[in-house]
Amino acid sequence: MIAHETGTIRLTSLSHGGGCGCKLAPAVLEQIIARTSHVVPAQLLVGLETSDDAAVYQINDTQALVATTDFFMPIVDDPFDFGTIAATNAISDVYAMGGTPVLALALVAMPIDKLAPETIRRILEGGETVCLRAGIPIAGGHSVDSVEPIYGLVVIGLIDPRHVKRNTGARAGDRIILGKPLGVGIYSAAFKEQRLDDAQYRALLATTTQLNTPGRAFGPREAVHALTDVTGFGLLGHLLEVCKGSGVHATVDRDAIPSLPGVLEMIAAGHVTGGSHRNWASYGNLVDLGRRSDSDRALLTDPQTSGGLLVTCAPDATADVLAVFRSEGFDRAAVIGEITAGSPGVTVG
Repeated sequence: MIAHETGTIRLTSLSHGGGCGCKLAPAVLEQIIARTSHVVPAQLLVGLETSDDAAVYQINDTQALVATTDFFMPIVDDPFDFGTIAATNAISDVYAMGGTPVLALALVAMPIDKLAPETIRRILEGGETVCLRAGIPIAGGHSVDSVEPIYGLVVIGLIDPRHVKRNTGARAGDRIILGKPLGVGIYSAAFKEQRLDDAQYRALLATTTQLNTPGRAFGPREAVHALTDVTGFGLLGHLLEVCKGSGVHATVDRDAIPSLPGVLEMIAAGHVTGGSHRNWASYGNLVDLGRRSDSDRALLTDPQTSGGLLVTCAPDATADVLAVFRSEGFDRAAVIGEITAGSPGVTVG
């Protein structure tokens, strides 16, 4: 089994959670944001209003800034792998708006009394490698001494304001397409218990370090109506954000949803994150699972770290969207459902 210990300390042993499973529960986050006051200038095209992936601020008629930040505790023990996963996850939010990343700033909080400088350096090197693949520099950042290891990025991108894709705008009849398989949170729970084998660890790395570059191509496509990525709130949570923001309902076909190898067996063995339970408690009242099992619920609420893009598009654009995914190596992208008229919610078939 994979352990990837660094010296005598496993990175995952130093944190109470890992990856996007560390996010606040959706219901808690809504309560916090609802009580904050903020100025909304006319140039701010996307802000807090729909829990979108990034802020968008218009500079002129053809340029807008896309700004986001993401950071979390380790999902794996190998420091380099932790850095690559965290950086990929952070950059994804720019792609999820249809934008192109241009630079990043590193966010580094480490227990310097427990981790050697070489270990921390390897985390940063992992992030630098991903930024190199994305074609952007890490132009600065900030570091603090912390009781838990935390790493992530601030990422700035650019987009034509006419091409911004939001998690709103989905229309009845749209097809729903998911870019990556589910199960990252379940894999991470199994990993922490040292129940993930070598092949599964490689599958975990392959999906969590695959940059969501197709998002850049979806920006100019008018037939793509809504775009987001699936992270800590699970597939159901992020699809519900689309439904709420668009005033529509969604029906998904559980059997069409791709998942990582062996995930259902891992769920049966008890490898389910606390984040999954918090997610369901936050929004389960808006989901009709029908006759689907508790295992299906665990998968659909599973917090994804560096998860796939979630696209809604006109039916006649489905083949084009899938072709974009395939051309950039997303071989498991799949049509998983349809947007329908009705009150915001999700029905699982």
